[in-house]
Amino acid sequence: MPRGTYTLLIELPEAAAIEFGAAGRRDLPAGWYAYVGTAFGPGGFSRVERHRELARGERDVRHWHVDYLLGHPESRFAEAVTSAGVDAECAVSRDISSDADCKAVAGLGASDCDCGSHLLFAPDRDALERAVRRAHESVTDP
Repeated sequence: MPRGTYTLLIELPEAAAIEFGAAGRRDLPAGWYAYVGTAFGPGGFSRVERHRELARGERDVRHWHVDYLLGHPESRFAEAVTSAGVDAECAVSRDISSDADCKAVAGLGASDCDCGSHLLFAPDRDALERAVRRAHESVTDP
């Protein structure tokens, strides 16, 4: 199974208050969220499938902050963008958050680095998806 960096695109059609485990409760606006992570363990990108299963209600255990968003009954896992063989979680997250249409959700998804967040928000899917694809292209193009 390939390994690398991935970004999940998640829709939250209505504003919601979500408890993110030890990170606490966040009031999230309706819109689109991007979660940036890496999958370098033995299962590689099978981690993305695990996130999909949790979003479908086939798993209950939350390991990462994004699992609390994916486990919310109103959220919808839309897509995953991947960069195989690239360890660029922080670079991708920073690039997305530098886009004027995207905003970091402070304190989520980045507990093992110095970044403020690896969960980003935009009200519009197209704007967020463009930023995500551009960020992944920037780490894979020589």
